[in-house]
Order: sequence, then C-alpha cells, then structure tokens
Amino acid sequence: MADMQAGIGPFLGVFLQQRGWQTGAIGSVMTAGGIAGMLMTVPAGAFIDSTTRKRLVVVVTGICTVLASFLILWSQAWIVVTTSQIATAIAGAAIGPAVAGMTLGIVRQRGFNAQNGRNQAWNHAGNMIGAGLSGWLGYRYGMPAIFFLAAAFGVFAIASVLAIPGRVIDHRAARGLEDEEGDRKDGEPGQAQGFRTLLHNRPMLILAAALACFHLGNGAMLPLYGLAVVGAGKGDPAAFTALTVVVAQGVMIVTALIAMRMAAGRGYWLVMLVSFIALPVRGLLAGSFIESWGVWPVQALDGIGAGLQSVAVPGLVACLLNGTGRVNVGQGAVMTVQGLGASLSPAIGGWLAQLFGYQLAFYVLGGFALVSVALWVGFGALLMPACAGAGGEAARGAERRRAGA
Repeated sequence: MADMQAGIGPFLGVFLQQRGWQTGAIGSVMTAGGIAGMLMTVPAGAFIDSTTRKRLVVVVTGICTVLASFLILWSQAWIVVTTSQIATAIAGAAIGPAVAGMTLGIVRQRGFNAQNGRNQAWNHAGNMIGAGLSGWLGYRYGMPAIFFLAAAFGVFAIASVLAIPGRVIDHRAARGLEDEEGDRKDGEPGQAQGFRTLLHNRPMLILAAALACFHLGNGAMLPLYGLAVVGAGKGDPAAFTALTVVVAQGVMIVTALIAMRMAAGRGYWLVMLVSFIALPVRGLLAGSFIESWGVWPVQALDGIGAGLQSVAVPGLVACLLNGTGRVNVGQGAVMTVQGLGASLSPAIGGWLAQLFGYQLAFYVLGGFALVSVALWVGFGALLMPACAGAGGEAARGAERRRAGA
C-alpha cells in the first residue's frame, strides 16, 4: 500500500518546481490537500468502525489516489493540481483507519502492538523500494515515469488486500468492542458517543496537542529540504528526492521494530518522547547543512521520529479506547490533528523559505516540536500510566475508567 497511499508524494514539489512553480505556491497547494484530508479523517474513522467492507474501502480509495495523481501529469494548472491533491487527501484519509481496523479485527487487542509493528516495518520498506525505483525511473525516463510506477504498485496492493479472507476479520473487535481478556462487549454504533469519549479522555487530548505541534514542523521538512538542495544545483531532481525518502524509510524499518519492542516492555511514553526530540535536532542540521550529503543525517532523524510514531500512535490510541467501540474514530481524530499541523506546515515553510531563506525556515519548523516535548514531559505523571506497555494493562484500564467518568 505504501507507494499508493500518497500518490507521487514527495516528488510533487520537485515536479512542479521544474514547471515554474514557486515554493510558496507549491506549499499552498499541499496545504489545500492537507486540510481536505484533515476534515475527512474523523468521518472516515467512524465509517470504518461501522462498515463490514473494510477491504473494499482500501481498494476504492487506492484506485482514486492513483487516478488523482494522473491528473497532475495531464495538466499542471493550479485548479487541476489543487483538485488532485484534495482528492488524494480525501482518499488517503480512509486508508490508515481501514488498515488499522483490519489489523485489530484479525489479531485482536493483545496482538495489535506486535502486528502493527510488523505492518509499519513492511510499510516503510515499501516506501523505500518505491522511492528508489521512482528515483531511478525519474532519472532515466523523466518524472512522468513515477506516475506509472505508482499505478503499478496500486494494482499489486489491491490484489494483496483482496487476498485477505473477509471471514478472518472480526468487525466488532476491529472497532474496540473487546476487553483485555478477549470477551466481547455490547455496544451500539453512534458517532456522537464517539466524540464524547474522545473529548473526555485527557491522555488523548494531550497526545493530540503534542502531535499537532510536531507535524506543524515536520510536514514541510522533507519536501523543503529537497527543494533547497535541488534549487541550489547540488542534486539531480528525481534522484535526490528519491534519496531523501530512501534514507528516511530505511531507518524507519529498523525503528518500527525497535518501537514495537520498546512499547511492549517500557510503554509508549518513552517512544513518543524520543520521536518528539528528533525533530528539533533535524531542523538544526537541515538549516546548517544544505548540501547533498546532508540528506543522510537529516533524513535519518526523520526516520527515527516518524518510524517510532508509526507504531506508537496507533497502538496507544487502540489501548486508550479499547472497549469503547470507537477505536477507528479515535484513529481518525488523531490523524485529523496530525493533518492540522501537517497541512499548515508546507505553507508556513514555503513562505518562510521564499521570504527569509531556507535556513530560517528549517530552524522555525524544528522549533515547533519543542512545544511537543514540553507537553509530553509536563504531563508525564498523567501520561506514563496511560502509555504503559504490555505489563501495564491494569493501569490503562483504570485510566480509561477515570477518563469515562
């Protein structure tokens, strides 16, 4: 699914830059897509909770993502590019909760942390291979070849999803209607109750705020660093952009597996703290070294931060909302606040770079995560029991009861 989920992803900025777009306009178009995706994630999560056709959701949204990417190849007019990014974001909003829901429905709560860790390791491997092939094809045949590669990955992804037998997915367990001992709980579907559950869960609210600040800085870092180096004439557009993704995703494979083990033994709090700290260091390095070799330390730190969160965030949400029947609404809500930060980030980063230069833009973007660190440490006494690992089921259960009181 990895290469299909975001269409041409980080190659979009370089593709548009080659066709005369300025960084501010590129960032604004990305922000439009981010806002559209942000608005759709909670409804998408609620739909995933209620539907028994989760596989079909993944198939349809995947096809829409690929088709939307081809719109950009057809025309680079502002309205066409904006429409494509909005369509891609709306389709992508459903893929994350759908895959998480299918995973939870197959392995249940007890197996979710381990299976989600494996899922994310394979997801990052897919991104790495897809980016490497994209860079090679773009260098050899031009940027349009990347669009056709995304379509090919889409065909394979759809075949893989359909190979999962529908009967192995327990759709009640997939929405969190199962307690720690595996006994199913009764519950009536209803979006309103889902929102109340989220608003009364203090650890969820703190997690959301910290993630919003993190992604406000992180969202623009990868495409902006590619634009900075390529714009300075220090890298081939397709090959360098591919390298930024390959380095990050390669590190994410390892960190996803490490996060899985850390969460099982030490809990999610430490995993999230390390992920937040990685971004300020990354921003400092990106602003100090706008060089082709800078991709290695800058994107390795991206791999640490994003790789840890790819495992910790879904697992933490599944733990906090277990038994509520609203797990995928919660996944969608978290994606919404992540999207709020990530959708504003390209516009902020793009205009900062255009007006004040890339160096200041990277410093400012990295600084946003310092707020995340302050929140996570400041509320540590509340968060640590809620973020406990496999040995802390009792603590999590007590926190859920307090949150729902």
